[in-house]
Amino acid sequence: MSQKNLLTEIQNLSELLTEELDALTQNEDNWITVCEASLMKIDEVVRQTKALITSSEFETTADEVYFFKQLKPALISKFIYYTKVLSIESLKPVLGKEPLIKYYEAEEKKLNGFYKENADFYSYYRRGATYLDHKYFVRNSFDMKMRLSSEFYNLDVSFTTSHDHLVAHILANTELDRYLKNELVKVKNEVVRLKDYKSILVWSSSKVSLIELIYSLHLMKCFNAGNIELNEVIRTFEKILGADLSNFHKILGEIKLRKINRTKFLQSLYQNLEQHFTDLDGK
Repeated sequence: MSQKNLLTEIQNLSELLTEELDALTQNEDNWITVCEASLMKIDEVVRQTKALITSSEFETTADEVYFFKQLKPALISKFIYYTKVLSIESLKPVLGKEPLIKYYEAEEKKLNGFYKENADFYSYYRRGATYLDHKYFVRNSFDMKMRLSSEFYNLDVSFTTSHDHLVAHILANTELDRYLKNELVKVKNEVVRLKDYKSILVWSSSKVSLIELIYSLHLMKCFNAGNIELNEVIRTFEKILGADLSNFHKILGEIKLRKINRTKFLQSLYQNLEQHFTDLDGK
């Protein structure tokens, strides 16, 4: 299998997994059941991915960095996230509003501890830096002067670099922070839940145009400074606009395959706005 096909296959496995996890979350109210079912699905995809990687060689360092900096962490972060949520849900207080609030707040403090402990790498990653990628995300290329996890030598070196697990934890903790804040909101009854919000807005253009717009905003990190997954952004727009965007992965694939004018809706927006201001200048 060529390197391009290998990475594409892994990307497809990850996207399909995301769709399956979204379906589980939407169709099940019990978090423990959701987490247990999700972990089984994630484990299966991780095993498939590991088999593909350990039986192949990366053609370029760039490909290896791409896999260990982006593809693998995105996958492993899901396992970390659902494992942590399962633990939190299994151990949370059953009775009492105040104990539950303190419980969730204590879990949030643990997240802050992780960021403080890994401040240097967290800054490197958040800034989008790349000058140490050849050490952080290439197998057997770590520097002994680096700060390494005490568990590093217990890991499979054919499927592990010195820092890919930290990226996975950062991604997982971002999702976990969102989960904890949502749970705190529910307990404190501070705001109306989004699902109860009735918007007067109705999207009257095509579904393809809406997805093209949302995806471009997501790529520009317009939401949460980029620290949110696309499926969460899509889900929010679905609730606000009452639109069904469940097949957004397929539509994005169709947009990518366009031979001419891939971003025709965005170009129409630009041209329309330019014309509007031009018309105003003439008045």
